[in-house]
Amino acid sequence: MKKKKREFQASELVKSFARIHGFEDKLLAFEVKDFLEEYLSNVLFEEIESVDLEHKVLKIRIKSQMLKNDFRLRKSFYLNKFQDKFGAENFIDLQVL
Repeated sequence: MKKKKREFQASELVKSFARIHGFEDKLLAFEVKDFLEEYLSNVLFEEIESVDLEHKVLKIRIKSQMLKNDFRLRKSFYLNKFQDKFGAENFIDLQVL
């Protein structure tokens, strides 16, 4: 039990530090990338080069053309999934690069 409490406190500490220094977007992008790692298979996740968040626009850079097309076709599905998981106020658009 104590370990979970420490992890939670560390997480809150990191979030507070991010707020103070203005890189909350980068922290949220890391959380999205972690979510994608759990959601996608290992083979598909390896095709994702980077995840970035700028001005509430989530930018996902993907190596594989096939996976890139899948993300583009299901853009609204993925955007809704991210909004449900992390809050609708954090994302207004999804760009697949």
